[in-house]
Amino acid sequence: MTSDLQQVSADPDTLPDEPRTVPRHEWPPAIFLMGPTASGKSKVACDLVRALPCELISVDSAQVYRHMDIGTAKPDAATLRETPHHLIDIIEPDDTYSAARFREDALTLMREICERGNIPLLVGGTMLYFRTLTEGLAELPAADAAVRMVIDTMAEKSGWPALHAQLASVDPETAARLQPGDAQRIQRALEVYYITDKPMSRLLKKPKYVYFPYMPLKVALVPADRAELHERIAERFELMLELGLIGELRSLRGQYALDPAMPSMRCVGYRQVWDYLDGNIGLATLREKAIAATRQLAKRQLTWLRSMQDVMEFDCLQSDVSDRVLAYLRTRLPHRPPVKA
Repeated sequence: MTSDLQQVSADPDTLPDEPRTVPRHEWPPAIFLMGPTASGKSKVACDLVRALPCELISVDSAQVYRHMDIGTAKPDAATLRETPHHLIDIIEPDDTYSAARFREDALTLMREICERGNIPLLVGGTMLYFRTLTEGLAELPAADAAVRMVIDTMAEKSGWPALHAQLASVDPETAARLQPGDAQRIQRALEVYYITDKPMSRLLKKPKYVYFPYMPLKVALVPADRAELHERIAERFELMLELGLIGELRSLRGQYALDPAMPSMRCVGYRQVWDYLDGNIGLATLREKAIAATRQLAKRQLTWLRSMQDVMEFDCLQSDVSDRVLAYLRTRLPHRPPVKA
């Protein structure tokens, strides 16, 4: 017998082409399980899948890459067999994956999951992807190879800090949130300005219509003690080294024509191991830099979470956090779903 919850989720009328045709409170639910790296999102997600009629969608810009398993803390084969994850292992390490493509892929999967009578459970720490999913994308110009070539030539001559200063003169708001060495984002911001003659920060504020016919139940796993999260991060990176992270990247560099500027190789951990393999740093410095970079990533993720609305927080350090999250979701879902056998 199909539960009332499943009927609500699977009814095609709740997934209109035009969301305004159905009252917001009748839209099907979608669970967002968010949190910083090393907060235990994967374990909680798997526990939820065992208890609720959910299907899991990964919201992780690193786990999309095939063969990058250790450094991305990808679930092991046994876990993936028990609780399949959508949007894991979908592109090669020398390919690229954008927030726009994630939004398209995720919306398609969410519709299919609801049509199967299940609830989309979106899990990860790539906060930009969550925002893009619910708020859409700004109407920015497409990349222009000729403009980028000019910007790259300028960077080779003067350095990225000089271009960051140039960006600050035409788009101070964007420049203020970028580091002087953030080549990729500085390049994009200048490219947008050169093409449109308008600051990217102004274009990003332009109102837009967003298609997202779901009621998101936003859950965040955050640490009550930041120092303990830092300990987890350090322990996890040590485990990655023990599992063969250095060998994993050495193998990838042998299989693909990789470059340290590629998105896959800019992932935390991989870019530090790249420097180690090139002989630029030693093993002790590799550990130090990778752990520090991961802590900075966690800090940025927590900053994103604090800026989001309607988020229910749970202490990720509590041993019963999965039970607490499940109990909360049962009170928020349209009808209390049955426990899966």
